[in-house]
Parts: sequence; C-alpha cells; structure tokens
Amino acid sequence: MLEIVTRGFQAAAERLRGVTKLGEEKIEESLREVRDSLLEADVDLAVVRDFLATVKRRALGEKVHTRVRDASGQTHRVTPGQHFVAVCQQELINLMGPVDASLRKAGGAVSVMLVGLQGVGKTTVAAKLARHLQKQGRRPLLVAADVYRPAATEQLQILGASIDAPVHRGAEGDAPPEICRAAAERARREGFDAIVYDTAGRLAIDDELMQELESVAGAVSPANTLLVCDALMGRDAVNVARAFNERLAIDGVVLTKIDGDARGGAALAIKAVTGIPIKFLGTGETVDRLEEFRPEGLASRILGMGDIVGLVKDFEEVVDEKQAEEDAERILKGEFGLDDLLTQLKTIQKMGPLREVFAKMPMFGQMADQVDEREIVKVEAMIGSMTPMERSRPELIEKSRASRIAGGSGRKPKEIHDLVKRFDQMREMMSQLGGAGGLLSRIPGMGQLAGAGGVDPRALLAGPGGSGRTSRPRSKTADAARKRKRKQARKSRKKGRR
Repeated sequence: MLEIVTRGFQAAAERLRGVTKLGEEKIEESLREVRDSLLEADVDLAVVRDFLATVKRRALGEKVHTRVRDASGQTHRVTPGQHFVAVCQQELINLMGPVDASLRKAGGAVSVMLVGLQGVGKTTVAAKLARHLQKQGRRPLLVAADVYRPAATEQLQILGASIDAPVHRGAEGDAPPEICRAAAERARREGFDAIVYDTAGRLAIDDELMQELESVAGAVSPANTLLVCDALMGRDAVNVARAFNERLAIDGVVLTKIDGDARGGAALAIKAVTGIPIKFLGTGETVDRLEEFRPEGLASRILGMGDIVGLVKDFEEVVDEKQAEEDAERILKGEFGLDDLLTQLKTIQKMGPLREVFAKMPMFGQMADQVDEREIVKVEAMIGSMTPMERSRPELIEKSRASRIAGGSGRKPKEIHDLVKRFDQMREMMSQLGGAGGLLSRIPGMGQLAGAGGVDPRALLAGPGGSGRTSRPRSKTADAARKRKRKQARKSRKKGRR
C-alpha cells in the first residue's frame, strides 16, 4: 500500500517542482496523480473524492509563506510544492486520526476480546498483543476460545510458550462463553492483570457467529473489543468493520499484513467511513512485530519523509542505551572495526525487515523498495570468515588473506577487497564527521553548541538519555596526529597488497 500511494504523492510533488505559483490547473494535474494512486490502493471512492476536494480547497485558499522560521530561529525558503505536500500530510493525518492506541482497564486489569473473520490472523495478533502488554510490565493470560478451527488452541499454546505467557483452554465440549468465563475467574484468582480472548471466526459474517460473540462479550464484559482485519481485504475491510460494529460496538481495529500488501487502502479509509480508529498495525510474522498506529507516522512515510519517532521507538527496544552511547562515541572518533560493523548490522536486523527500517528513515524512505536483505547476509558471511585481528585491523587484509576469507564465505576475493575499501571510506567519513570543525559541527546550531563548550554533538547521535557531558574542541596537534595515523594505515595497506 505504501509503495503505490507514495508513488502518487511523489509524482504530484514532482509536477510542482520549480512552480512559483499554485494555480488551479497545476493543482488539478497533481491531484490526478494522487487520485489514481489512492484508487489503485483500493481506497473507498467516496473517501478519495472528499480527500481530494479538501486538499484542493486548502491548497488554493491558504496563503503560502515563502519564508518560515524553525524552532532554532533559522529561516528557510518554502516553495509552493512544499506547501502542497504539507497540506497533503495534514489531511492524511486528519483522515486517519485522531487515534488513542491505549487500552482501557476494568478493575485494574486490561481485558481484550479479539474478533474477526477466519484467516485474518487473530491468533497471532493475540500473542503479539500479549507481548505488547508484557513490555508495559503486565502479566497477560491468553484464552483459547476458538474451538472450531483445527489446531487453533495448539497454535496459541506454541505462541504463548514463546513469550512465556500461559494459555487457558477449556475442557472438551465446553462452549466459548464458558471457556472465557472460567478464564476471567482464573485471571482474578491467580493475579493476572491482563487477559486476551482469542475468539472463533468464519469465512463470512453470519448470525450464528455474531450470536456467539455477543454471548462471550456478555459473559466477560471485555474492556476492549478489537476487530482484526487483513490488509488484503482492501475496501472489504471497511464493510466488515461496519457489520461487526453494528452488533458488538468495536473499540478499534488491528490491521495485519500491512507490510506485504500493495492494496491496503483500508488504513486510509476505515476511520473516515466507520468512525472506528485503527489502534495497531501487524507488520510481520514474529510476536514482537506489532506497533501502535500513529497517523502522523504513516502519513509521513506515505509522503516519503520517513517516521523518525517510530524509528526511535524500534531502536529503543533492541539497543542497550549505555552501550549505544559508547559505540557512537568510538565510531565518531574513527575507532571501530568490522566487529563493530557486524554488531550494528545485527542491531538493525532486530528492528524488523530492512525495507521497513529504511522506510522510516528520513531521506531514505524512497529507497526502501530498492533494499536487498541478502546483502547483509553476504557481509555477515565475509566478516564471519575473518580472524579477530583482521576484523579489528582490516588494512591487514591483502591478496592471500582475501582469498582465504572469500573461500570461507562463498564470495569472491574482489568482494572482500570492496568491503574493506567501503569500510575504510566509512570509517574516515565518520571520523571527519565527529572531529572538531567536521561535518557535524557545520549543521546549523550544532557548531555554536560545540564552540560554546555545550553538549558534545556526538552525544546527539547516542539516542535518548545521552550523557550530556561537555566537550572541548580537539587541538590542532591531536588532529595532525590522527591524520598521520590514517596516512600510515593507508601506506601499510598498499604495501600489503603489493
């Protein structure tokens, strides 16, 4: 969905590049690109028409300020095209929000009843939601209330075991309302402060299904009722949400498979049509791939501007804060080896699919569809075939060593030399970036901080909770010594290759 919709908005912005005045004709041409992409992504036609009309009205009716001042006091020039993109971003946020992803409590405990059609991923979402609650410090109990689908209970037990969350199952012949009622009593008795009910689904909505779900809701009175929808359903997800809401008063939607579908227009239309907000997005198969839905984050990604808030949240979940600060300081001094590179690559992999990580990175979102996950595997294999000394001092790798590493990793010697060359360039670039008077100090605002003896710019890259230590500019003598060291390393590497 993101690729198709993003392509339309990027094409619209491209049409306005170099335009000095936003006229109705130019806006109509740009909106035509947006309309085609939204319809291709299976967004409801009525929603598309309302969205385009609102964007056009605002783009034509608002005064364009060609110069704006940011929070730091810097003045920036704004083009009509950027104004158009800003209008689109705000209207996308309005279309999908506002959203409160928090879950209500009843009696101090969080209770969630998951409903939906068969095959949309309710059982997997139940485990993901339990893991989400564990991260909040809660102790969840999973309830296997789907007694019809073969192996549904066994699947939930396997998923529960993987996150150390107990699963309540009923005796053979027990009806779902009885199972859920007994589970609620067990949760109170054993001190569980969260409970997730995984209910049965059908291939299509029918009265028998709805009556059963109403009986379950009447038996346990869940504080939250969430509808699980598959992004593959497209605009049908809107119709399903409307039908379930008429009988069960749905509190929110969990949209699954959003990362693997090109026609996931439900994310843009479901709130506008039904009034039911999307609370969570399922973005992968593993139990930790559930994220709270943020309209501003998705709008920013659609427009190719990344989602830095979502990226930081992912980063905080997989990185040790103190270690990240120490690594950032060493990297920006140029004091790191291939072992450090391997650690960073593994950290990125923990954050989810590489394409998704790139999609959240500002300025790199447009490159997400070009990312090849296999390249990381190749680099890991090459580094894994090196000795500890070669990893710490890549300049030692000459022809014979490269041949040995290539044989151990299944690559070619040229690929080994290319890796070492790219790594050396990256290390020197990062060293220059962190040095006094380097690239980092030239970023508006940061140079003044460094010159005034304020926060070390390197600490700004260490993530939340940085040390806040002050830093003195590096002396000319230290800079000269570092340059000599790099020059000697290059000479040594060239000598080894000869």
